Amino acid sequence: MPLDPGTAALLAMIEAAPYPPMHEGTPQDARKAFRAMTVDLVTPETQIAVGGVEELTVAERPARLYRPAGEGPWPTLVFLHGGGFVIGDLDTHDQTCRRLCVEGGTAVLAIDYRLAPEHPYPAAVEDALAAVAWAADHLAELGGGEVLAVGGDSAGGNLSAVVAQVLRDQVDAQVLLYPATHMAGDYPSRTDNGEGYFLDMATMTWFAAHYLGDDVDLDDVRHSPILGDLAGAPRALVVTAEYDPLRDEGEAYADQLEAAGVPVERVRYDGLVHGFIDMGIMSPAAGAALEDVAARVHRLLRA
Repeated sequence: MPLDPGTAALLAMIEAAPYPPMHEGTPQDARKAFRAMTVDLVTPETQIAVGGVEELTVAERPARLYRPAGEGPWPTLVFLHGGGFVIGDLDTHDQTCRRLCVEGGTAVLAIDYRLAPEHPYPAAVEDALAAVAWAADHLAELGGGEVLAVGGDSAGGNLSAVVAQVLRDQVDAQVLLYPATHMAGDYPSRTDNGEGYFLDMATMTWFAAHYLGDDVDLDDVRHSPILGDLAGAPRALVVTAEYDPLRDEGEAYADQLEAAGVPVERVRYDGLVHGFIDMGIMSPAAGAALEDVAARVHRLLRA
């Protein structure tokens, strides 16, 4: 279907901004720009209310726990933010975590994992694994229920898929929002949607260079989970967007999960682009999609 009008307006605004593309700047510049597009647009009136928020340290990393209003127990979702392993933090995805907490009916534990290039691969993987292992041992203090899920968007979806494979005996479900699953893969959507739809191939290459460096094994399943053994992996929700360069590898990952006998719910949001979970202010369609994602998470964690 055609590009969503609200998303098209946002992309036009970004294109007209007097700033160089992300891949032409520094990681510090990119982090500031990402915060400007997310944190700076939230006001006290638009911040989503939750039952409670608590700042924690989990596996030696800053973390933030969101709980729904009322009495639990609730499932626990460990959330790993997107941003190409280079940008993003607890604040950039605060609204997303709040929405998942309230509408997903789950305690959300967001993790501020280490970023590249200061901390290249596999630092983010190590932090994600340590945080989810910690959560598995502290469910009573988090959501209070017995269900543990891991989820995230983009790079966070990549980390979540890796964690779900490694800790498949401790994780009950995985929520993969337009995940990167194959770092060295070649998929048609990378060409069809590689320019002009928010995330472009030049930026993806820039992210990968900062994260992986020059000497990494391109067949390592810890950065390309599609190459891993998926038998016995946790049940999954796999979300993709029509105009996303990562669309096809996300859907290929869903295919492989299904082929391995893993229960998978999959949904593609037509007309939307990579990063739509942060675009609800400009795009009612993106806001509706995130609401639908949260409802699907609610069902997944109670399956």
